Amino acid sequence: MATDTLKRPAGASGAPGGLRRLLLDNGALTALIVLVIALSALSGDFLTTDNLLNIGVQAAVTAILAFGVTFVIVSAGIDLSVGSVAALSATVLAWSATSHGVPVVLAVLMAVATGIVAGLVNGFLIAYGKLPPFIATLAMLSVGRGLALVISQGSPIAFPDSVSHLGDTLGGWLPVPVLVMVVMGLIAAFVLGRTYIGRSMYAIGGNEEAARLSGLRVKRQKLAIYALSGLFAAAAGIVLASRLSSAQPQAADGYELDAIAAVVIGGASLAGGTGKASGTLIGALILAVLRNGLNLLSVSAFWQQVVIGVVIALAVLLDTVRRKAGATPVAAGTGGPKGKQAATYALAAVVTVAIVGATSFLHSGSSSSTAPKMGLSLSTLNNPFFVQIRSGAQAEAKKLGVDLTVTDAQNDASQQANQLQNFTSSGLGAIIVNPVDSDAASNSVKAADKARIPVIAVDRGVNHASVDTLVASDNVAGGELAAKTIAEKLGGKGKIVILQGQAGTSAARERAAGFAQGLKAYPGIQVLAQQPADFDRTKGLDVMSNLLQAHPDVQGVIAANDEMALGAIKALGSKAGRSVQVVGFDGTPDGLTAVKNGTLYASVAQQPSQLGKIAVDNALKAVRGDKVDPTVKVPVKVVTKDNVAGFTG
Repeated sequence: MATDTLKRPAGASGAPGGLRRLLLDNGALTALIVLVIALSALSGDFLTTDNLLNIGVQAAVTAILAFGVTFVIVSAGIDLSVGSVAALSATVLAWSATSHGVPVVLAVLMAVATGIVAGLVNGFLIAYGKLPPFIATLAMLSVGRGLALVISQGSPIAFPDSVSHLGDTLGGWLPVPVLVMVVMGLIAAFVLGRTYIGRSMYAIGGNEEAARLSGLRVKRQKLAIYALSGLFAAAAGIVLASRLSSAQPQAADGYELDAIAAVVIGGASLAGGTGKASGTLIGALILAVLRNGLNLLSVSAFWQQVVIGVVIALAVLLDTVRRKAGATPVAAGTGGPKGKQAATYALAAVVTVAIVGATSFLHSGSSSSTAPKMGLSLSTLNNPFFVQIRSGAQAEAKKLGVDLTVTDAQNDASQQANQLQNFTSSGLGAIIVNPVDSDAASNSVKAADKARIPVIAVDRGVNHASVDTLVASDNVAGGELAAKTIAEKLGGKGKIVILQGQAGTSAARERAAGFAQGLKAYPGIQVLAQQPADFDRTKGLDVMSNLLQAHPDVQGVIAANDEMALGAIKALGSKAGRSVQVVGFDGTPDGLTAVKNGTLYASVAQQPSQLGKIAVDNALKAVRGDKVDPTVKVPVKVVTKDNVAGFTG
């Protein structure tokens, strides 16, 4: 007995202690299991087959990006450019195949080569140029995004049909993005665990100087490491564009942060030397499960960002506790107790099966609410115009007894696709969508149509898919009104600048087309400059300040929304409303206040609250089977100081 006691490993205390140690050694997996349990208990829609497949699809792009970032972080580097490189690679593929007739196979190779070249440039700047990885990849982030906009001219480019099948399903149920994610994960695991370059990553990350002194060609290895990151970014960009059926120049914006978060949550250290592909996959799944679950639980779009940040911090804190408890992270390529890892994943499978059974029983007897359920996906809530659409929709939903879930796509077409998929798998009565991009929303709307869920588009239409109703103002007509208003105020002659919206969005394109069309009738109006300010007040201030240095004699400003117009007014100072006239667009509360004060000459008001209200009304009609009009136009109105007092919005 004494001998048995002596042979017991230190720190072990029987089965409970072993289980505790097993979970501590796999903090990310523990966090994922806890999340699944919590969300399964809170939402009966979470553990459905469709929703679980949705989660896999939504994790795919982040996971593929993160596999590439894992190589870099294991080697004690960082890559902030992967989101931009993904967008650039997809844009190159679509531009070459669709616009220039390049064979699709060659176009795909060009896209992959684009990612590899971007990675090689990063590696060269870091290894031979001695730039810090943060600075080198931050520069590539800007260069990649800029090149994507230059190539596409700021507009989405249709993706080749043969490549778009990457966004489809196999056998009608297995999503291809999930399959690609698994294949790329296996490749990443093989590279980390079975190759010379994988071992080099751990050596460089553990101690770069020691690796160099031991004969490792560190500079060449860094070139290869960043090239691999670029290759995986290109693959992620192709998968993302396939889901959206178009290459979006603004796609994957901010995805580099999700990729880094997934790697760190998965157990890698930013100091280098540790990390594995399976941990990265779990980290990406945690982020996808969080976003999916919060959508299903109708958590406020603003609070979702807070919750995700807190959970990421807690997941990393759990990893810190594990390290302090004496657990040693297992690095692929360093061996490790494979039997213990297998037991961990077997335990996770058993727990998951138990959760499925328990929650199915828990929700089987629950009665669904009698109130009609609807989902509203807005392109962004970082803009007063769309906040007013939400307010009008929520007020009408409350009045009609409708259970309305609102989500914020944050101007990310891929995130909106995820939200619409969540709505569809939840079996809502109707879906209201304000598309980030009219082309990118088409696949998600088709899926809702296939599920016989009515879809109402608000403010912007959906291309290549049918919706039950489009509730919108005419952006082109509104742009023409804005041009006519500024031209007549200047007496048909004068110098103006135009502040454009976010490149790649349908609203920016349509309003710009309206401005151009309206100004054709006034040849005496000279356009000094046209610059994008991304529908943002701060950027409107900065861009207008810059333009004033080159064009101090400007007499008028047309802004594609009130936020940019208000920024321009701030830059103009005392000139606003006196020597320089400014016309905005949207009729937001702050814009109307500026009209009252005389600093903003006019705003082309769209009555956003009415857009939200009418969208909910038509969605309820569609749910009840009543006839709805294919298009409902909410008139725009030029609001000036003369009529602002009587304008209700």
